[in-house]
Amino acid sequence: MNLFDRPTRLLFFTGKGGVGKTSLACATAVTLADRGSKVLLVSTDPASNLGQVFGTLIGAQVPTPVASVPGLDALNINPETAAQTYRDRVIGPLRDILPLDALQGMEEQLSGACTTEIAAFDEFTGLLTDGLATSRFDHVIFDTAPTGHTLRLLQLPTAWSNYLDSSQSGASCLGPLSGLDKQRKQYARAVAELANGSTTTMVLVARPQRAALAEADRTSRELMALGISNQRLVINGILPDSNSEDPLATAIRSRETQALKEMPAALGSLPQERVMLQPRNMVGVAALRALVAPAAARLTSPPADEPGRLPLLPPLATLIDQIEEEGHGLVMVLGKGGVGKTTIAAAIAVELASRGHAVHLTTTDPAAHLSMTVEAALPASLASHLVVDRIDAEAERDRYREHVLTTKGVGLDHHARALLEEDLRSPCTEEIAVFQALSRVLQESRQKFVVVDTAPTGHTLLLIDATGAYHRDVVRHLSPELQVMTPMMRLQDPAQTKMVIVTLPETTPVLEAEALAADLRRAGIQPWAWVVNSSLAAASPRDPLLVARARQELPHIERIVRAVPRTAIIPWVAGEPVGWKRLGDLVHAAADGLASAAGR
Repeated sequence: MNLFDRPTRLLFFTGKGGVGKTSLACATAVTLADRGSKVLLVSTDPASNLGQVFGTLIGAQVPTPVASVPGLDALNINPETAAQTYRDRVIGPLRDILPLDALQGMEEQLSGACTTEIAAFDEFTGLLTDGLATSRFDHVIFDTAPTGHTLRLLQLPTAWSNYLDSSQSGASCLGPLSGLDKQRKQYARAVAELANGSTTTMVLVARPQRAALAEADRTSRELMALGISNQRLVINGILPDSNSEDPLATAIRSRETQALKEMPAALGSLPQERVMLQPRNMVGVAALRALVAPAAARLTSPPADEPGRLPLLPPLATLIDQIEEEGHGLVMVLGKGGVGKTTIAAAIAVELASRGHAVHLTTTDPAAHLSMTVEAALPASLASHLVVDRIDAEAERDRYREHVLTTKGVGLDHHARALLEEDLRSPCTEEIAVFQALSRVLQESRQKFVVVDTAPTGHTLLLIDATGAYHRDVVRHLSPELQVMTPMMRLQDPAQTKMVIVTLPETTPVLEAEALAADLRRAGIQPWAWVVNSSLAAASPRDPLLVARARQELPHIERIVRAVPRTAIIPWVAGEPVGWKRLGDLVHAAADGLASAAGR
């Protein structure tokens, strides 16, 4: 990789979950240490498995020497622990002063992704700015970089004031900043260091897939706007050419080739490396060295350990049979970016409509293309039953933003208003604005099926419930004779709402899906079902490399089966699942490849 030719002292790896940024960060650290450099590898990824990768316990406070790689130390910052420390620091002094419900509201306000990211950033900014802590290292490599939203927050001087303490504008991810005034100068130096191209490189990691490349392009443009221009692109997991005649392998190569050909021009102009798909998970130093080694030196043999047998899982059609039993209802499909939730939502809606039900399919995902996925030219039998539209997330956010600025922004000085404006760009705030629009379609689910691509997180729902207090106020004033269903009650009732979590059978997507499920449970919502999407193990591959990769999926599928009572699996399909016919095929695609993939 050309990344190793003249590496800067600081290297940040960023990308969506499951693209391989941890593996690449670890492989880079090993390679630089092998060349004689002193290297510190720092992970702030909640799904990080540094200890498993290197076969040793990695510390969270003090760097741990990696015995198998002389010159390499590692540090595994747990962002959840850091976030809890933040909450204790901010809320602790108030526990004997404020009432319980106020404290619970503050706890929830500080439980979102923004707070967790800022808390993790607080941990590693000490490494960036503390010369004594890192002076003995030639390179410091960070697995998981802060987002543009977090960096913009940290550049706003008013973020360090306490004005939000008395703000009634609703949800905010800025709470912890009011208690961090001591770190102000440290943060400013850290943000400046990120924009210093002579010392810092931002490595964007993506898969050779349209969605992953589009996300990398968005991240690149956002960082460029902040002055962070020293960027490189690594496209990970490309299926290498082979003599295999496996039609599945041929289809995968064709899709990847097309995605790379259609890569956004600005992203394609970045210095770029391409890393081939490996036959095993990146565990162990030998595997990491092979990841970035010349082709002749790469590992080609499948892993020696064979996973246990797994029962066959039903197709998506089986879940739809159970959804159909109610005759109507709300189906919300959620999952991290790139797992295929738009496709799954569209497939569920099309199948229900093909069975003669009235269906409204909508999305709150700005990157989703439902009309393209479903196909505009539907046959009359489908078109008469299916309505497809989208909730414009940007328009709803702007409408909500304007309302808050004109009501809560009056009288603020320039800096305070800038902070409020940035707060209103946060993911949490956008979700709340979108949910207000989504609430308008909830009523429809009493007479028809409403399928929503991208559901609000449990954290967002709790913020809505806390700031509006609608649910509590209605319940408090109910007379026993009245039967009132609030939006929150409707979402908590599995007979009314079915939350479907979509994941890929890979380490990070499964961990992220488990975190989403736990987030929903905090809001009193039990996920109804899981869908394991794009499984190689269920697709009967014959190419040796794909067979080896399919074996790697089986422990993840087994983990889901053990933990989740209702699960469907969808095999990796050769053609893009676009258009009502292919969506219908996807619904009924049987998972008959587990046996052959496991070598039974």
